[in-house]
Amino acid sequence: MRIARFSIDGNVAFGAVEGDKQDELVLDIIKGIPFADYELSGTKVPLSKVRLLPPVLPNKVVAFGRNYAEHARELGNEVPDAPFAFFKPSTSVIGPGDEIQYPPFTEDLHHEAELAVVIGRLCREVPRERVKDVIFGYTCANDITARDVQKREKQWARAKGFDTSCPLGPWVETDLDIAAASDLTIQLTVNGRQRQLGRTSEMIHSIEDLIVNITEAMTLLPGDVILTGTPAGVGPLNVGDEVAVTIEGIGTLTNKVVKRG
Repeated sequence: MRIARFSIDGNVAFGAVEGDKQDELVLDIIKGIPFADYELSGTKVPLSKVRLLPPVLPNKVVAFGRNYAEHARELGNEVPDAPFAFFKPSTSVIGPGDEIQYPPFTEDLHHEAELAVVIGRLCREVPRERVKDVIFGYTCANDITARDVQKREKQWARAKGFDTSCPLGPWVETDLDIAAASDLTIQLTVNGRQRQLGRTSEMIHSIEDLIVNITEAMTLLPGDVILTGTPAGVGPLNVGDEVAVTIEGIGTLTNKVVKRG
């Protein structure tokens, strides 16, 4: 099932996305919230009549860097022996169609297409065999990065945590199991031209590895998001660019870059 979060007439709700053709998609409005008991209301609204929002509002976004060997090498970095985590704050999250604001403190803004894992239940110290039980679903993400700031400041809080640096969407796909999610095509285009193309099977550390690793240290809450790393091909974005992340079996997340101000 594809679960979207949307606004219509000033109201915010979750809905199940139904249909196959983009111009014929409808939302069956959900009674309740998808992380608890819920049911479909039967009240349907065309997707074209609503504004899609970030599919979840995470308490935290845990991101893992250098999880694809070719990406690590293209930036001159060593491949880490263990998962390498950092955070993006909740204020960095935007949804499909929202604008990525080019911040004034960087001159080298980069895109990074990523598979995002959405957590479905409170969890800590998750054993490998139980990882599947804590996953709600998967969505597309773009880990927008101020590359020059990342290199200059060494730690990544400003470089990867600024407002609008974490587009998520367009919805959460809940029908993928870990095996399927671990071998999907992931690609990114800028103004229709392909920049990134890879498969999630190229990850150095698996989805299970990442969730086991981070829950050894902290509790994850329903709606928290795990970014699993980006394949090779990262590169610059400019004001006016339209950037789209497409992941097989999930959908396409599209955003436009604008000047902040």
